[in-house]
Amino acid sequence: MTEYQDPGYTIVGNHLTQHRSLSGLAIGLAAHIQSLPEGAPVDIRTLARRFPEGRDRIAAALRELEAYGYLERVRQRTEDGRMVTVTLSYNNPEATRARRAREAAEQAKRRTAVEPPPPARAQSQAQDPAPTQPPAPARAPVGQPSRPAPSAQPSRTPRQPLPAPEQASCASQRPSSVPGEPSSAPRLPEPTTHAHHTRAAALLAHLRHDDPRLLLSAREIHRLVPPVAAWLERGASPEAVRSALTTGLPTALRHPASLFAHRLAEHLPPPLPTAPPPRAPVPPAPPPLQTCDGCERAFRAPAPGRCRDCRHPTPEQGATQKQAEGLRPALRRHASGSAWRR
Repeated sequence: MTEYQDPGYTIVGNHLTQHRSLSGLAIGLAAHIQSLPEGAPVDIRTLARRFPEGRDRIAAALRELEAYGYLERVRQRTEDGRMVTVTLSYNNPEATRARRAREAAEQAKRRTAVEPPPPARAQSQAQDPAPTQPPAPARAPVGQPSRPAPSAQPSRTPRQPLPAPEQASCASQRPSSVPGEPSSAPRLPEPTTHAHHTRAAALLAHLRHDDPRLLLSAREIHRLVPPVAAWLERGASPEAVRSALTTGLPTALRHPASLFAHRLAEHLPPPLPTAPPPRAPVPPAPPPLQTCDGCERAFRAPAPGRCRDCRHPTPEQGATQKQAEGLRPALRRHASGSAWRR
């Protein structure tokens, strides 16, 4: 039977109460969360104190609601810098998604709307500005004949002279670029010393044993020796330099020296890091504190013993020490006599 509800009820849609994929616990938790006021805590610990189910079952039910869009957990940063998790509840997620899609489409239409074109009159005025009147000729002074004003003629740009037939034919026959080779000569690196020039020249001369196409002339080797020496100076091994030059060669190789110059300039390794400065010597730790056997004062020494004053006493300290040594036997006899009376 249906009875009249007192003020304080919650409207829950059938899409939730009759959901075929949600568990009964998830449906009940969703109805409970929708009945709470805004800002009420709905974390797992609070819900576990409210219902008899344990935390594991409540957490699984919340994950179900989150998967079907009835809950959303968002992390936000508070004013004091803390990160908190805010749980958002949706009583009809399908309607919320449809509304957000419509709003996004409307915003996109506003952004892409084209401004209306200017009026035709203003556009014609902008395209055909009023012709400017030529300035009136200045009057010549009295007694001098007036010169006729020069007629206004349209300025013509001088034409560029056509290339000569021989130059045009040479330019048309000149190849634009060779496939697989750079079009402009790169700036080759230079070493700081000449210590690696001999090894660099030998490396370049022996490249023809790897590939007959890599036969270099003496002039080309002389040009490529400094960049190869720069590679060796920066710690690259001869095998690494040979691999960088001969790996991935193009099929149609016409100028190997140009290709080597490009690779040596573009793939130059960084210089070796400088050695760190030597650390300052750590001062030795002070010796431990010892108790002097003579005066029972604290002093630093590697082993127990006497302090410096007791080892090298002054004349006054020596007399005092002798008196103390003379009194020691009497004190021992007195102590032994008192012990015998007991």
